[in-house]
Order: sequence, then structure tokens, then C-alpha cells
Amino acid sequence: MSDIISHHAAEAVQKKAQHKRLTMRQIIQRAFLITLGAILMSIGLEIFLVPNNVIDGGITGISIMLSYTTGLKLGIFIFLLNLPFFFIGYKQIGKTFAISTLYGIIILSISTTLLHHVSAFTQDILLASIFGGMILGVGIGIVIRYGGSLDGTEIMAILASKKLPFSVGEIVMFFNIFILGSAGFVFSWDRAMYSILAYFVAYKTMDVVIAGLDESKFVWIISDNFHDISDAILHRLGRGVTYLTGEGAYSGDDKKVIFCVINRLEEAKLKDIVKEYDPSAFLAVGDIAEVRGGRFKKKDIH
Repeated sequence: MSDIISHHAAEAVQKKAQHKRLTMRQIIQRAFLITLGAILMSIGLEIFLVPNNVIDGGITGISIMLSYTTGLKLGIFIFLLNLPFFFIGYKQIGKTFAISTLYGIIILSISTTLLHHVSAFTQDILLASIFGGMILGVGIGIVIRYGGSLDGTEIMAILASKKLPFSVGEIVMFFNIFILGSAGFVFSWDRAMYSILAYFVAYKTMDVVIAGLDESKFVWIISDNFHDISDAILHRLGRGVTYLTGEGAYSGDDKKVIFCVINRLEEAKLKDIVKEYDPSAFLAVGDIAEVRGGRFKKKDIH
């Protein structure tokens, strides 16, 4: 991806493109929804999956197996194992995402601890896997949709993809295959298969909640404030942008079209940026199956 903003121009607009504080209403809304998502995930875990020895993928799956083998509370491992990814997320994606993620993980850790002694809703493993996976997917989807994360796997995959010849999705898939397969050694092989089923249900449900969010997205933005929006994308997300020249068919006016590629965790923040500088801007977001070449890698955010 070509970066059309020069170094000197970037320095000139550095202060202008800094974060603006969220309003109290936005903070309360985000906190409420992340809290709701984290509690839903803890319900899916402690009332459906964990009592039936069924695990989820990622860091959560590792936490469940460690909790089972050591006898310690699940919430302890969820918090400790995800904590390093808070610092990674702060550097790679930004302050707002990192704080939202840390808050979500704290709520998840507390709520799983409080729900640990609640009786399982069902002893039927198939029903527990399906409905536990659905509730899990809804909770994770809500948190991702509102700018946070409840598992460090994707952050780790984003970082690893810069040094490995694999996409973010492939790294997450490999990691989860290993984790879900490990359930066969810790529990039993039928529990490992149910875990794969629960993970698949959670994954598909999450996709529905976050409207088909994929690993990478392309974005088209048409706005008269294209300079301000581009500068904010560069400094807040660390993403390069490309200007394309367009012409309105009705008005005949020349238009600057902003094109950029982002990952799935950055969409909410990009929408906030566009809304902040031009609420009436044209914005189109689409899925990308694969990104190669160019300068897609992020710049450091200071």
C-alpha cells in the first residue's frame, strides 16, 4: 500500500490527528457492551462448556486445561495468560483497543470466578457444546464489534504474521487446532471432538454478530475532509492510505477517494475516525480474502 503522506506533512499534522477524548456517553456505552459480552462469554464457559469438560480455542482453551489440571480458578489463568497481549495490543493497535481489551479480560476473569460454583445448565454434552458455543460467540462478537478483545490469540497472530509466511487466519487456525487437539490428552478424545464442535459454533455465531468481519478489510472513503481523515488513519491506526481520483456522475465534481486496508480489530476505530471528521462521508467496507505485497504492515504508533 502506497503512503501518500510525506514525512514533513505528517509532522505538521501530528497534533491535529491525536486522539480526541470519548464523550461520557460513548465511554458508558462501550463499557456496558464490553461488560455484557464478557459476562455472556463467562456464562457460555462456566455454565455450559467447562462443567462438561469441553473447551474453547485460543488462550481460553489453555486456561481451561490448566484450571482442570491444577485445580485453580479459571479466571486466574484467563487474566494472567492474556495480560502480556494487553501490552502488545497497546503498541500494535492503540490505546483505546488495549484499555478495552484489559477491561473485558478483567470482567471475564471476575465473572468466571463468580459463576464457577453455579450448576451446569445441562449434562447433555451435545446441547452444552452447541448452546455454549453460541453464547460464547455472541459474547466475543459484541466485544470485538465495540473495539475490544477477550482473547490474545488474534493479537499474537497479527504480530506473528509479520515474521512468518502465513496469514493471521492461518496462524489462528493452526494454534486452535493444536489447543483443541490437546483436549484429547487432558480430557478424552470425544471431549476433544465436542470442543471442535463448540469452537465451530462459536466462530460462526461470532461472524454473524460482527457482520461477517474477516481478518482483513478494504475501505473506500469519499469525503471533502479527506486530508484530516487520512492523517488520522495514519497516526491513530498506523495504516498507509492511497488517494484515488474520482468524478461524481451526477455533479461532475472531482472527488478524492481514500483507499486503505485494515485488520478486523481496527474497523470500529476507523468508523469512529470517519464519523468524527465527517459524519456524512461515504464509507464502504469489504472483506479481503488475501493481501500480498505493497506496504500493508502497520507503522509504529507513538
